[in-house]
Amino acid sequence: MIIKNGKIFQEEGAFAEGNLYVEGDRIVKEAEGEVIDATGLYVIPGLTDVHFHGCVGYDFCDGTPEALNVMAEYQLKNGVTAICPASMTFDEERLVKIFANAASYKSETGSDLVGINMEGPFISMAKKGAQNGAYIHKPDAEMFRRLQKAANGLIKLCDIAPEEDENMECIEKISGDVRVSIAHTTADYDTAMQAFEKGASHVTHLYNAMPPYTHRAPGVIGAACDTEKVMVEMIIDGVHSHPATVRTTFKMFGDDRIVMISDSMMACGLDDGQYTLGGQDVTVRGNLATLTEGGNIAGSVTNLMNCVRTAVKKMNIPLTSAVKCAAVNPAKAIGTFDQYGSLAVGKKADIVLLDENLDIKYVIKDGKIV
Repeated sequence: MIIKNGKIFQEEGAFAEGNLYVEGDRIVKEAEGEVIDATGLYVIPGLTDVHFHGCVGYDFCDGTPEALNVMAEYQLKNGVTAICPASMTFDEERLVKIFANAASYKSETGSDLVGINMEGPFISMAKKGAQNGAYIHKPDAEMFRRLQKAANGLIKLCDIAPEEDENMECIEKISGDVRVSIAHTTADYDTAMQAFEKGASHVTHLYNAMPPYTHRAPGVIGAACDTEKVMVEMIIDGVHSHPATVRTTFKMFGDDRIVMISDSMMACGLDDGQYTLGGQDVTVRGNLATLTEGGNIAGSVTNLMNCVRTAVKKMNIPLTSAVKCAAVNPAKAIGTFDQYGSLAVGKKADIVLLDENLDIKYVIKDGKIV
């Protein structure tokens, strides 16, 4: 396959007009075959969502092959070619079943399942957000290892609130085996800095479920900004953060350290109504999902490609930066950048072609138009 005369995304963050060649399921230096005229189109790598819970009526925590199939097909249709779905806060027995289901899953017609984001249960009750407080558990390295065994090594992110001494000990014990993310936390600046020193290197949905950044108390946000190795997630859906906050965050962290996520729940792709998340009732109206009891924001109802569009069209983030944050950086964060996240020779031919309005014209998965 030859994708001809397109605006080809470069992984350092630029577009260059030219051709892209595909042979089999790989990007190559030269090839022959079907020609796609990409004149006027942006040619970008398929996106990777490292934090979403569900879509089109299904949830990762349903723990069924059917749920994974339907979600993977929806994501692929929307240009997200690799997925790392997030779990909710449940007891160990249920998490084992959820993770074992993911470990045995192979997609035939959807996005590749490349990891698991273990968002619960090692979080703070005070900042649980839409997580179920009944199942919150103190961070436990041995429990994590049992869950990782059930997942057959698929857990790529493990969320921990680092406030207590034993929590720091857990971070130190597991950070060599998984990327530890500070999440759902009351940690102040010094506590967060200590967690980063112990091995944490990621922050879950920046600004949400953590103390705010202020001039005398910079908290997790300030500590993350001060620590170059740390990547931070952002939900850029027009609900979770004000456009000015998004622009400020790009100035603070740069587009090398921001990981765009959707944090979508099962209502994504469906109409307004009543849904569930982590066993709790959720009300969806427009672009806003909230717990029916309590009113906390309960994830988003948008997909990652729509987050890219929102960032570019409504928040004045350059398209090159948005693509870096939705394709390159997520793959780097979860250790899949050798296969995914860019259009470099030798990588999987997972490619999306967008028109000037950022509408999808083609999705190519494993070298085939889908």
